[in-house]
Amino acid sequence: MLRGISGFYAYAIFEHLEGWPALNIDRARIAFKLDRNRFDYMAISDERQRIMPRADDRESGQVLAYKEAVLLTNPRDSRLKGEVDDKYQYSCENKDSHVHGWISSDPRLGFWVITPNDEFRAGGPVKPDLASHTGPVSLSIFFSNHYVGPDFGVILRDGEPWKKVYGPILVYLNSDAGSEPSSLWQNAKKQMSAETEKWPYDFPLSADFPHPDQRGSIRGQLLVHDRYMDSAPKPARSAYVVLAPPGDAGSWQDNFKGYQFWTQTDQEGSFTIRGIRAGSYNLYAWVPGIIGDFKHGDDVIIKSGSEIQIGDLVYNPPRNGPTLWEIGIPDRTASEFYVPDPDPGLINKLYLNTTQKFRQYGLWDRYTDLYPEEDLIYTVGVSNYTKDWFFAHVTRQADKKTYVPTTWQISFDLKNVSKGDYILRIALAAAHNADLQVWINKENTGRPDFTTGRIGKENAIARHGIHGRYWLFNVNVSGSQLVINGNNTISIKQATAGSPFPGVMYDYIRLEAPSPS
Repeated sequence: MLRGISGFYAYAIFEHLEGWPALNIDRARIAFKLDRNRFDYMAISDERQRIMPRADDRESGQVLAYKEAVLLTNPRDSRLKGEVDDKYQYSCENKDSHVHGWISSDPRLGFWVITPNDEFRAGGPVKPDLASHTGPVSLSIFFSNHYVGPDFGVILRDGEPWKKVYGPILVYLNSDAGSEPSSLWQNAKKQMSAETEKWPYDFPLSADFPHPDQRGSIRGQLLVHDRYMDSAPKPARSAYVVLAPPGDAGSWQDNFKGYQFWTQTDQEGSFTIRGIRAGSYNLYAWVPGIIGDFKHGDDVIIKSGSEIQIGDLVYNPPRNGPTLWEIGIPDRTASEFYVPDPDPGLINKLYLNTTQKFRQYGLWDRYTDLYPEEDLIYTVGVSNYTKDWFFAHVTRQADKKTYVPTTWQISFDLKNVSKGDYILRIALAAAHNADLQVWINKENTGRPDFTTGRIGKENAIARHGIHGRYWLFNVNVSGSQLVINGNNTISIKQATAGSPFPGVMYDYIRLEAPSPS
């Protein structure tokens, strides 16, 4: 506790000493369970705040497809009757989850969890996780396998030494008799900004938490050069630059043991990351609008007090030849695709008339409503992916107990066909218990031309996400498989079934012609 701060700071140090036995930890968090008779108003963001049901409203409600989702049948507040409550509807990406909490109506008190920095969080800036939800509960998530799968977590083998500091976070309290909830929320946001400015803190006495003068910084500029879009490199605008433990390109999204430091570039592609703990890192990045992952070739060694000028970095994204057609936007989400309206009897009013309609319950079953007999067919040059490409490739409900695989088709014409290899790039925003099989101009006959095998256990579809973990697959297509001046069909089958939840969310699909060279 610090003088002048209305609240308290909390942190944890996890340590596994050399010689200790193996240990797996799939999640770690600080959880606060508040007085259910006082705290009734929840706030996660400017748009996501409302009067919430009570825990006993859930206890008397109807459990839906899984225990976390409950239809409120007899809530104390009759305005909530007929709504769905599910803690996953209130998930946030790491980058957006820096203050959330609850407000008591009488007396008017606010309880807030403030996370001033993300260095101890795992999975990168856009990993979704839980925040506040009915209970009333407020969480400070250190790491969890939500939206990424059971392989994500602290996995320590026999004798492996490891130590990591989680936090500090601030539990902030405020009050304002007679005020509207918005005033306490605005005050909490102001306090969050103040805490962010003070990071890294100088008050922790633990030697495991380095103070500002013991840390380093890095700055540079990221450019991107897609030779079929621009003749010369251009600034990588709004790119996410991540400093994380050494690994392969994109490995930052699977890293959980080490620290991560990230920022976004400006309009010139310039970036600065400050307050970095001393250590050895790789510099990674991904650029909205561009597929794939960038990794700088050299390790970045941060020392106490170091200021590294890394200069200009150029990302050459995956590219074989010119684009023949594309579906979607390579932004690592499925948000640009068609998200249906929910079943009128299964709504959460918070997400009516918003851009976050994907958080409504049961949208997976809307695919069956739209395509009861035949699967989705997308015609290049005619179809519009914002209307004609369902946001999740899920199973179809054949009857009350049976869910079957589905096969989507992409139809397109080619005026000319070369002899070389075409490349079909399939970027996924999420996968759960999925097996994608691809056929070129043949559907479900013989062996597929490509298969991912069983991938993903992210559960983003059931948990009202619009993305989970990013995947990129490249499929070679021989020119001899394509038809000149005729209709070509690419069939993509999601082959696992048995429940509503196996499936994928596509990020972006592109067919490239062979390289002219």
